[in-house]
Amino acid sequence: MNLKQNSQVKQRGFTLIEVMISLTLGIVISAAIIQVLVGNSMTDKLNRAIASTQESGRYIVSRMRNELLMVGLYDSLNPNLSTIVDIAEEESFVRNHPVPLAGDFIDRVELGAEDGADGSNDTLVVGLQGLRDCRGYKLGYADDEEFYVVNEYFVSDNKLKCRGFDGRVLRGQRAAVGHNNHAAFTILDDVYSFQVTYGLADPTANNNQTTPVRYVSAANLDAALSSGQHIVNIRLAMVIKGEGDIRLDKEASFKLLDEDSYTAPDKGLYKAFETTVTLRNMRNFARSSS
Repeated sequence: MNLKQNSQVKQRGFTLIEVMISLTLGIVISAAIIQVLVGNSMTDKLNRAIASTQESGRYIVSRMRNELLMVGLYDSLNPNLSTIVDIAEEESFVRNHPVPLAGDFIDRVELGAEDGADGSNDTLVVGLQGLRDCRGYKLGYADDEEFYVVNEYFVSDNKLKCRGFDGRVLRGQRAAVGHNNHAAFTILDDVYSFQVTYGLADPTANNNQTTPVRYVSAANLDAALSSGQHIVNIRLAMVIKGEGDIRLDKEASFKLLDEDSYTAPDKGLYKAFETTVTLRNMRNFARSSS
């Protein structure tokens, strides 16, 4: 009886082959689960990178459009406009220099829109009548006073920055007040390319039409403006990198405006954004001046 019971006990165990099969199945299942988890993690990282890039792109396009829509604005009849300078003369200057170029100002002679060499980042400088510069500074004026604002946008260390000036200081008509040493504020991180072109109209030669007939870089603006053409549009294009450690199969390439193809510096997630801003004030000025 004891021998029969022992035999029955032994029969309830697992053979070596069964153990090996169980271990193999366990490893296969575990590997599959780990692979799913890794895949989900990568998908989550990719989704977050795409979302962050889209959010950054929408933000900067919206902000730049809102700020650039008013380029060339000057209302000499506005009761809030500071009148410490010759208003009629300043109006003419602002209208004829909506995008200042190097040499337009007495102070900071080098300040002006620039075309980056060999596809490097451009610099955008614009002028308008406003309450504050692009950093939110009043530059010594009263809370409700408007003045000639000059804003500069450029990229440094892959950060899109802005810097504001009192145009009257730049023209040598007033001493600088409240300028905070003209410190530049970062308005967006992870910007790897910033390109600008300018839409030109010639109402005199085009039956008083102010739709742009061509787009040029900042390097061609001086000659175009001297020939009687007007800046009526600004096109912006930029490449923004998504957040997170994302690695794609190869580096992304983009064609931005009039530049040669731009290739991202690594295999991260990059996305290009582009917008065209119509300068309504300049189109009205171009019609009236023709």
